[in-house]
Amino acid sequence: MTRGLNKVMIIGRVGRDPEMRYTPSGRPVTTFSVGTSRSWNTSDGERRTETEWFNVVSWSNLAEICKQYLSKDQLVYIEGRLQTRHWEDQDGNKRSATEIVASEMIMLDDRREGNKSDLEEEDEEDLDEISFP
Repeated sequence: MTRGLNKVMIIGRVGRDPEMRYTPSGRPVTTFSVGTSRSWNTSDGERRTETEWFNVVSWSNLAEICKQYLSKDQLVYIEGRLQTRHWEDQDGNKRSATEIVASEMIMLDDRREGNKSDLEEEDEEDLDEISFP
């Protein structure tokens, strides 16, 4: 029996702040975009850069984490699978969209003073309350 593989791994910058909504059953879903860039030199020695944009969808706990901790321009690793949705728009035109359904997300940016999340600030406050002998 032959098995297929549908796995995507990208590293790039978040293109817009994540947007979270809920399904009618109450399940959270968060969407955002990630841009990956590549650079090369042409035969004329000209430097070129190209950015590919991916729409990312995350569900449940990962959706809540992405909404809470990701923001525009943040460097992120996304792992998941490709999924193509098909629908008809209001004018009856057939439409489709291919997106990454995330199963894993890792924030790759350094922890800098100007780029702290609320969680990091809370952790530092907790450390301030601990007295060391």
